[in-house]
Parts: sequence; C-alpha cells; structure tokens
Amino acid sequence: MVTDRGLQVLRAIVQDFVDTREPVGSKAIVERHAFGVSAATIRNDMALLEDEELIAAPHTSSGRVPTDKGYRVFVDHLAEVRPLSPAQRTAIAAFLDGPSDLDDVLARTVRALTQLTGQVAIVQYPSFARANVSHVELVQLGGGRMLVIVVTDTGRVSQRLAIVREEFDEDDLARMRADIAALLVGLPVREGVQRVQEHLGSEERTPSAREAATAIIARIVAEELEEFRQDRLVMAGSANLARRESDFRGSIYPLLEAIEEQVTLLKLMGEMVADDQGLASSIGRENDAFGLGEATVLASDYDATGSRARVGLLGPTRMDYPTNFAAVRAVARYLTRMLDDDESAR
Repeated sequence: MVTDRGLQVLRAIVQDFVDTREPVGSKAIVERHAFGVSAATIRNDMALLEDEELIAAPHTSSGRVPTDKGYRVFVDHLAEVRPLSPAQRTAIAAFLDGPSDLDDVLARTVRALTQLTGQVAIVQYPSFARANVSHVELVQLGGGRMLVIVVTDTGRVSQRLAIVREEFDEDDLARMRADIAALLVGLPVREGVQRVQEHLGSEERTPSAREAATAIIARIVAEELEEFRQDRLVMAGSANLARRESDFRGSIYPLLEAIEEQVTLLKLMGEMVADDQGLASSIGRENDAFGLGEATVLASDYDATGSRARVGLLGPTRMDYPTNFAAVRAVARYLTRMLDDDESAR
C-alpha cells in the first residue's frame, strides 16, 4: 500500500527523471522538493516504492527511475491536467485557424501537436460510414480529363482525376452530373457504394460515350466512398523517435513499423478506455500485445459532427505526461469546435 507521501515521492521521481534523464536519489529529492523530512526518511519511502515495483535501480547507483507500473500510478493519480499557457494556445490557433477541408485540417493538427510536444502526433480520421453523400461535382479539365469531387454532409471532401478520353458539351456534362447525383446524393456512404455496384453490373448493351464516361466516374466515386468507410490515421513527427532513441531500452523499429502500417495503432487507440476527463493512456508493458512495450500512447476524443475519433501522441514512457495530456486535450477540443463551427456555417 502506497502512502500519500509515497505518492508524492513517486511524483517527484517521475518529474525529476523526465527533466534530467538521470536516476533520482533521496538527496536530490530533499534538495529539489519541500518534503520537510530527512533524506533517510525519503530513502525509506523509496524502498517501499521499490517493493511495490513502482521504481527500480537501473544500475548500482543510489538513484531510482520509474517503472512502467510507476508511470501508470503517476498518471492515475494526476490531480488535474494543467492548462496550456497562452502562448501554447495561440500556437494551436495559429496552426488550425482558417477555412480548409478535413484532410488539411487534420494534417495541420498533427503538425501543431508534434511541435508542442516533441512526440509523434496521431489523428484518427472519423468514420464516415454513416455520412450521406450531399454533392457530386464534375469539372472538365480538357484533354479527356475530368475532376470528380464528392462531398458528404459531415464535411468530408474528396477530389479524384478521371480519364474519360472525351470532351463533352454542357448538356452532356449536365446529364452526367444528374445521373451520378441520382445514384448517390442523399444516400449513406455504404448504400451509395452498393447502388453504384448494382448500376455498373446492370449494363447489358453497348454504352454511348457519355454513358461509358459516367461509368468510369461512378467507379471512381465508389472507390472514394469505400475510403470514406475505412479507418486511417494522419501522423507527424516520426523523426522525434530517432532523436529520442536513447529513451528506449531496445530498438525503435517496432514503433516505426507501427507508424508505417497504421493497423496496430488503430487497434490500440480503439481499445484504450478514457477516464472521466475524456483522456486515455496506454503505457509501456500495457502495449506488449501490440508489440509496443516500450512506448506510451496518450489520446483524447474529438467530435467530427457526430462521428467520434481520437487525437493522440506516441512516444517513450519517459515523457512529460501532464503537459502532453494538456496538449492532446486542448487540440482535441479546438478541433471539435473548429469542425462544429465549419458544419454550422454550411
């Protein structure tokens, strides 16, 4: 059983180790923190923490470092997540302010978060499987090329180039728009994909040039809608892992592999349970099943017009948890407000 002072000693060890990267001894704790007790008393507290496997000696020195279990107890006993400074909040606003599509907003989100924290930043795309297709636009670019734009009622926008090998007059182009709209507009993404597949499978006669081009466009739209249904991540700051390689006991290769493949991180982030502040964490050995036993993942939910997803950080277990939690929460809240304002303006 850890006493209140024992928790305070653990907090001091975590904070000092994060700040200095050096094992923390009782003398250093007495000098840096106002406990009002002797170094001998602190040593006794540290011995109890070591018995509970919350701290450990990395070598024969008198200093101790937090274990994965120690970091977990530290995180679970955070009294509150301190707010970001005005300068940090201004930096988030500077990165994210301004109208843009969802892809660009999420790309700017991870850049802002990695700059604030020095960790790998992760943003999960919201699932748009339940979104409705609200608009399909076709723009002729010349040379038999056509830009196909698909918009959902949740603000997701995609643009793809179609090679139709023909030029069409305005009447034909208007009919093509109407044919695609009749297939898709107002339908959920999932149903839209099915409608396109059924339509393409029903063609029996030789199509006209306009019908053939419409079929090409319909296939492209179906591919885009399939992507709308898939979970994926946007990430930034992978180079920070290399810069902090000394914080990992083993190779950083499993982390780089997880970043590249995404499936592992998507599954991990999906299984993390949020606390009453809406924050979730998975620390060190808690990630063994995902091959990330030397990493910490922090996350907070954000709301994209009714579809929830997560924004988070990936880094070593030795990290500034209070500051990183604050950054993740602040960015998630800002992102929610921004997407909500964008939807309200439509």
